[in-house]
Amino acid sequence: MRAGKFIQTIFFTEIIKGMALTLRTLFTPPVTRRYPKVKRPVKPGFRGLHALAKNEEGKMKCVGCGLCGAYCPSQCIYIYTSEGEDHKKIVDRYEIEVLRCVYCGFCVEACPFGAITLSEHYEYSDYSREPLYMTKDKLLANWDRYFAGEKGLRYFRDFWRPKAENFSAYEGQAMFDKVKARRKEQK
Repeated sequence: MRAGKFIQTIFFTEIIKGMALTLRTLFTPPVTRRYPKVKRPVKPGFRGLHALAKNEEGKMKCVGCGLCGAYCPSQCIYIYTSEGEDHKKIVDRYEIEVLRCVYCGFCVEACPFGAITLSEHYEYSDYSREPLYMTKDKLLANWDRYFAGEKGLRYFRDFWRPKAENFSAYEGQAMFDKVKARRKEQK
């Protein structure tokens, strides 16, 4: 045994260091937040409870393409459609098992119509599974509750839709001649 290790063993230096740390922090105020009374602000872009988006006319944006269900890694989205007039799909049922969801946001990114969203609401719990099985009506009500007005438009604009500046070319980038000519005309 080395001399340093022997001295540490005899004088319990690790225990003394731990006790010193405890005594230093013993009389400082606690950092605990009383949850129901004091809530942390939710950061923008938080992925919480699901909602089905509505357009300006108040109709559901979902057309029943099924991409959100196909991209979902936990396979918790179920879409049931039927064929309506003019051979268009009609969404009969749209269901999400919230207990299976991993809140990855792939469904939001996969949707080409911006029909599904993840709200900033995180306080939902229950004693049975049934209230946590989201149906089409519950999801549409969530849109009205958490994304009313400008908030829904801002959500898609700021967090989930690609912006035009993300697709601009840098100087010297190889491009097709027609695209270059169109860009010069726009400037």
